[in-house]
Amino acid sequence: MSLKYAVLAALLEGEASGYELSKLFDVSLANFWAATPQQLYRELERLAGEGLIEARVVRQERRPDKRMFTLTEAGRRDLDTFAATPPRRPTAIRDELLIKIQAMDGADPGATRALVEERAAWAQGKLARYLRVRDRLLAGRGEEEYLREADRVGPYLTLLAGIALEEQNLRWCARVREVLDRRAPRAERQRPSAQDSTR
Repeated sequence: MSLKYAVLAALLEGEASGYELSKLFDVSLANFWAATPQQLYRELERLAGEGLIEARVVRQERRPDKRMFTLTEAGRRDLDTFAATPPRRPTAIRDELLIKIQAMDGADPGATRALVEERAAWAQGKLARYLRVRDRLLAGRGEEEYLREADRVGPYLTLLAGIALEEQNLRWCARVREVLDRRAPRAERQRPSAQDSTR
């Protein structure tokens, strides 16, 4: 999938500037689609050229003028078609840490633990951010009430996927740490001593 449909879907929230869209990507779409501000601005220009979005200039005092983007009817039709089309292929995981874990036997267990701790801290930070977004969306309502009454539930459902992913990351990190702790005495026994290395 291209960045195109992530941008069109983001504009379902309403008119937004490129800056506002980059913030929306950072908060609401980061759990499933990442884009740099430069990629986003290039895509906005391309989509405007194709007539899928339109831009208007807003004059500002003491600040540069800004361009505000909205979804056109053609953009909405294209997005509706995309939303009803099966994905081309299932999600594939490409995770450098998993390659490192695959190759960890014989490596320094302390280094492996540090990598897993870093991943856990990262997952905990993302989870906390996603939970804040969820609280903001719910605004004091229960989940079932929100899902029954909200104008749009897509952003909430994708947020649930991000929350589930980071919760799973934390469970996996805890399991890896548990295995490393249990294997620590064995790793110590197998590690050559300084005396062995001088023979």
